[in-house]
Amino acid sequence: MNTRPPQAPEFSLIDLIARHAGQRADVVLGIGDDAALLDASAFNGQQIVICTDTLVEGTHFLPGTAPQSLGHKSLAVNLSDLAAMGAEPRVATLSLTLPTAGSAWLEQFMTGWQTLARSYDLQLLGGDTTRGPLSITVTTIGRVPPGEALMRESAQPGDLILVTGSLGDAAMGLIQRRAAAVSDDRLTEQLDQPQPRVHFACQARASIHACIDVSDGLLADLTHILDASGCGATVEVENLPISKALGAVAGQRLARDLALTGGDDYELCLSCAPDQLVRLQDIASSLSLPLTCIGKIESLSGLRLTDAQGQPYHPGRMSYQHF
Repeated sequence: MNTRPPQAPEFSLIDLIARHAGQRADVVLGIGDDAALLDASAFNGQQIVICTDTLVEGTHFLPGTAPQSLGHKSLAVNLSDLAAMGAEPRVATLSLTLPTAGSAWLEQFMTGWQTLARSYDLQLLGGDTTRGPLSITVTTIGRVPPGEALMRESAQPGDLILVTGSLGDAAMGLIQRRAAAVSDDRLTEQLDQPQPRVHFACQARASIHACIDVSDGLLADLTHILDASGCGATVEVENLPISKALGAVAGQRLARDLALTGGDDYELCLSCAPDQLVRLQDIASSLSLPLTCIGKIESLSGLRLTDAQGQPYHPGRMSYQHF
């Protein structure tokens, strides 16, 4: 007599996730047991970098967002945190709270996740699934050579302030989506599928003093660097990297305000000594990544914004607040 109970829906979902997880040689045991096992060679004597992010429906993404985009973005925002530390991704865990145990949604979600994971040779180790309002929690683990991790506290007066990519696109894409307006695919792509700047950070970390990823808006995130470093800064708003797509649908004022406060960019804001600028530009150019100087770190505390005439600039929007 076969007394084996029928498989619960949760385990069917876990099996589906496991099919997408991949397999690294330094992962001894991945999905399928109570915990994962990693061989010490996974970190090869380097320092271990760990970060976690949670995305909640209605707070971090709109209801009805395509599951493939959610798979990509939930991993991308974590990888962006590793990039801000100059760390190389290795493995990750994924915990899903789902309203229903639907395999079609999960299949698309995992396709988005794994497409990005393969770009960084990152393996999914496991996680958890449960029923409830849709939320996604990701933990990624990376590595960085001892003493080379980028931190917020290392900016120095005289440093240049640089930003990768462009700012404000995702915020404009969200405005268009909320208004059910005709949207520009280039803007919504930045909202749904941000590209973490891992490759740039890992190549450039030796030339960077301080770094942070721009998730809550440039003003808020740059302020974290200034507070941690005990410095101030001046940012020239006419130098903000604004894409042609954003400039085409927003006036200059709104475009600048979105670049300063919009958030969800997942670009890097960093400081460097002036004599490192050319090297950083060369690295960015090799990756076809725009890199823009927007200001300078100063000894006088506070963050000052100036326009083209050197007059104070006051944005009309606030940066993202978690609570």
